[in-house]
Amino acid sequence: MMPSSFQSDPTDQAFAVRDLSVLFGPKAAVDHLNLDVPHGSIFGLVGPNGAGKTTMISAATGLLRPQSGSAWINGVNVWEESVAAKAHFGLLIDGMPVFDRLTATEYLDFLGGLRSMAPDVVAQRSEELLRTLGLAEAKDKQIVDFSAGMTKKILLAGALLHAPRVLILDEPLEAVDPASGQLIQKILRNYARSGGTVLLSSHVMELVEGLCDHVAIINQGTVIASGTVDEVRGTGTLVDKFVELVGSTQLDDDSFGWLGGK
Repeated sequence: MMPSSFQSDPTDQAFAVRDLSVLFGPKAAVDHLNLDVPHGSIFGLVGPNGAGKTTMISAATGLLRPQSGSAWINGVNVWEESVAAKAHFGLLIDGMPVFDRLTATEYLDFLGGLRSMAPDVVAQRSEELLRTLGLAEAKDKQIVDFSAGMTKKILLAGALLHAPRVLILDEPLEAVDPASGQLIQKILRNYARSGGTVLLSSHVMELVEGLCDHVAIINQGTVIASGTVDEVRGTGTLVDKFVELVGSTQLDDDSFGWLGGK
């Protein structure tokens, strides 16, 4: 299913961008991109390396100013009402700053304070998040001493702390062990079942196909297919459709013959 003409009202969507463009010098990292993410969905965002996924998320959440276009999260214009918009979403994005000299508990207390949350609410939610994500024993440990997977989980806890209506996650399972990965997927399913919306960027097609109900494929800074997972993949797999639309490098049978040591 190819992208629609986007006549829908973006304020009716959980997440929407219209005509979004981001330039790095002469190169368009995001090129007049349009996207709708419906309320209550788990929406997968896939594309090759350098396709513009992380850049689009950065521009749509106020981290990076676009050259043109607009973004709405839960009906609020991100660039016109940035403070109000930030109350509606939780964000985990590759490269986001981590205050790693804080302990896990201090980090969540800090985030709760930034959002003017009541201390007792922060304490109760922090305890539940740390326990559920397997970080309770590390609650008084500085984040700088965390493994990559533990760091990913404390960032997810921070994104969930204020109970946002939209979760925007860039590679949320990267560096996470399989057991924790299954747990996080269950958390996301429960979150969507309760009325939340997840926008999830991933390179793992099997994850997107198994977890998400909607998907968009991005290539060269624009959406080239979008719809339900069934609509986009058609009669094949999501990998098949991805390769069909994006292409793949062909490898001859005798390539890298020197690796055999002969």
